[in-house]
Amino acid sequence: MDLEALKIDILKTALADIPFDGWTLNAFKAAAVKLEHDEVMIDALFPQGIHDTLKTFSYWIDQDTSRILNDIDTTDMRVRDRVSLGVQKRIETLSPYKDSIRESAKILATPNYLRLGAQMTWDSSDMIWNWAGDTATDYNRYTKRGLLSGVIGSTMLYWLQDDSENFEKTTHFLNRRIDNVLFIGKNIAPLIKPVASLFERFIVPKKSGEK
Repeated sequence: MDLEALKIDILKTALADIPFDGWTLNAFKAAAVKLEHDEVMIDALFPQGIHDTLKTFSYWIDQDTSRILNDIDTTDMRVRDRVSLGVQKRIETLSPYKDSIRESAKILATPNYLRLGAQMTWDSSDMIWNWAGDTATDYNRYTKRGLLSGVIGSTMLYWLQDDSENFEKTTHFLNRRIDNVLFIGKNIAPLIKPVASLFERFIVPKKSGEK
């Protein structure tokens, strides 16, 4: 078994106990023992401790979501609807682990983990936009992913409190947020583009011989 697969197996086993024991290394060590491994391997598999366990979880969820999305025919779908569906499918993938995610959210809300949380959300946003067909390489790429990161973050917090059937309230909340950010994105684009052009013209180093 390769190391990545082993990490995922331990993660899956730990998720059953995290709602009761918290998102701790002890939960992962107990999971290793359940799988008949030595608990000391946790320090080698996750050298940055909790930081690495959270990254592994987010990466695994993104990979599973990506596989689900790639089986969907998006030929007749608007980009806006693809993005919304991407976020919805990620939430569906997370749903079996909702209680564990509450525990992870407590950690990600602390100062030492804010940067990690932002990076994981950005990676999820990037995965969804790439699947939705976005190929932008200029400032639009970062604007889209930044705005969607905000949508994902706020929608996740709403979802954690949502007890409606099939998370219908979360879906409505998500669609309102996407409509809002699309409006914002459309209206700030004329402001961002000149700044980006100036940056490229005066700040980005020119190659030898260019004027």
